[in-house]
Amino acid sequence: MKIVGLETFLVAPRWLFLRIETDEGIIGWGEPVIEGRAETVRAAVHELADYLVGQDPLRIEDHWQVLTKGGFYRGGPILSSAVAGIDQALWDIAGKTYGVPVHRLLGGPVREKVRMYAWIGGDRPSDVAELAKEQVEAGFTAVKMNGSAELSPLDTPARTKEVVERVAAVREVLGDERDVVIDFHGRVSTAMSRRLLPLLEPLHPLFVEEPVLPEHSSHLRSLVESTGVPLATGERLYSRWDFREVLTSGIAVAQPDLSHAGGISEVRRIAAMAETYDVAMAPHCPLGPLALAASLQIAFAVPNFLIQEQSLGIHYNQRNDLLDCVMDPEPFRFEDGHALVNSRPGLGVEIDEKVVRRADVTGHRWRNPVWRRADGSFTEW
Repeated sequence: MKIVGLETFLVAPRWLFLRIETDEGIIGWGEPVIEGRAETVRAAVHELADYLVGQDPLRIEDHWQVLTKGGFYRGGPILSSAVAGIDQALWDIAGKTYGVPVHRLLGGPVREKVRMYAWIGGDRPSDVAELAKEQVEAGFTAVKMNGSAELSPLDTPARTKEVVERVAAVREVLGDERDVVIDFHGRVSTAMSRRLLPLLEPLHPLFVEEPVLPEHSSHLRSLVESTGVPLATGERLYSRWDFREVLTSGIAVAQPDLSHAGGISEVRRIAAMAETYDVAMAPHCPLGPLALAASLQIAFAVPNFLIQEQSLGIHYNQRNDLLDCVMDPEPFRFEDGHALVNSRPGLGVEIDEKVVRRADVTGHRWRNPVWRRADGSFTEW
């Protein structure tokens, strides 16, 4: 079997889909994208296609090695995201070739269902208690929210109080049998994290995500030692080498993204590394159906999995939502806040090619917001 062509499709709201075709008629799909840089990743995919066309798609590991290292220059989110989508599509082809889901090729499922969480509150969180109630009624046992809008490096007691009261309102709705995840989104300086984390301890968040920016990961150990709140990071780390030092810091949860961190092949390795440090896996996934399908294959196969993000109804999903590009929504039907293991081959999702091709005619130019503080200076979104 040989690869005969690669096509990419810009699909609103901010997705990029990849279709890999073989000479035996088996099609593989993946989602190679960096939010806000879809066109750049698309160009990288088509550069890598020069190597892939004519190759055996089942030599997944060999292709991963060549695509990540064969261009001499290593790493970075654009290359690793392009490789991630290609890797997803190759695993999809492999599963379809052998007639089994990808998690079977990774050693078989270690669980029968995967716990999911839902997003509430948006970029500048509001009405979180009411939104949490809606997700409880939808069957979810966990929700994630941004902890704050923009903050100054050392913000006022009023802003600090707002963060804590917002989380407290959600905790009151959830009770003690459900969980809240708090995303600091890199908006919080190390000093503000030290101030906030002890105040959040009585509210027992499942974990706090990105308590510092990735460039300040060396501060994670001191934060871990200063609080009982489990800390998580990883959506802006792109390889096992990026995770190497972070895993030794004492974080509780690693969050590689299946569309950013080298795909199924690399995230499986990151999970194995994390297991040796007693770190759980909660793959980052605010993207489309193929990214989620790939994430679920990892979730079913790795023993140290904790919980899975998904984007159904997320505030970014304008013009298309998670289910609009799939032929059958059944793989994404959640029961009591869980995805159930299934035996569909490959990634387990069938893309509606007509919808995707039509969406690509319009495409998108999604860009993340650029935020500024009251004094006009740039701040993290």
